[in-house]
Amino acid sequence: MKTMQKRKQKSRRVLPGFGMTMGITIAMLSLLILIPLASILTYSFHLSWSEFWELMRRPNVVQAFVTSAGCALAAALINCVFGLILAWILVRYDFPGKRLIDGMIELPFALPTAVAGITLTRMYSDQGFLGKALEKIGIQAAYSKVGITIALVFIGIPFVVRALEPVLEKLPESYEEASAMLGASRWYTFRRVIFPELLPALLTGFGLALARGIGEYGSVIYISGNSEKQGTQVVSYIIMQKLNSGNVDYEGAAAIALVLLIISFLLLFLINMVQMAAGRRTRR
Repeated sequence: MKTMQKRKQKSRRVLPGFGMTMGITIAMLSLLILIPLASILTYSFHLSWSEFWELMRRPNVVQAFVTSAGCALAAALINCVFGLILAWILVRYDFPGKRLIDGMIELPFALPTAVAGITLTRMYSDQGFLGKALEKIGIQAAYSKVGITIALVFIGIPFVVRALEPVLEKLPESYEEASAMLGASRWYTFRRVIFPELLPALLTGFGLALARGIGEYGSVIYISGNSEKQGTQVVSYIIMQKLNSGNVDYEGAAAIALVLLIISFLLLFLINMVQMAAGRRTRR
């Protein structure tokens, strides 16, 4: 009798039963994700393989992919360096204003990307105080790939910091103390003791920042200048151009969006593989 009561207690759930919960989940997943993605596939399949390949080989489309991927990669690498430093400071040190700075990490998520783009463009243009300072040393930030990278650093830094913070919080300081007692230098301790523990989380943050940066639109559309001649058009701008032109090209826009979707899926798949490998390593 007691065994039956225990089984009933274990089977109780705060939310409704499995069938209803799974039904609600699938319905929301279909409405918000699966059906929109299916529409991209549907419009993309309206093009023949030769038309699809001809579209992907156009100079402006190729240049847009190179610009988006290159700037996103550069920004993700920069975020790995400064995101690691920022996460380390926030976890290992106490100082006045720490909570304020920690809260400001989420600002790129809360701030509309268009507002961020306008603000960054103003700051880094030849009329802005940061833009003027960079121009004195021969760097044009706004309306160049430098500006695109700056915008992507802004929107990508939270991914790296938030991925690293939980790992740093669980990483015992005794590892560093033991390494120091054995005579290891600070650089050796970081390279051989700390960094291997942080690497899976760092790769996760890097992948998320890279995936977000490749398809970013709002924060880069103003600061990029959208110049085909200077190679500052991004992929998202090409898609919007096809949708806003006189002859709306849904099929072409969907085909380019499909390539972005595949790239994002591959990045997310690699991120999940890294997380699984890190989980197996932790359980050992």
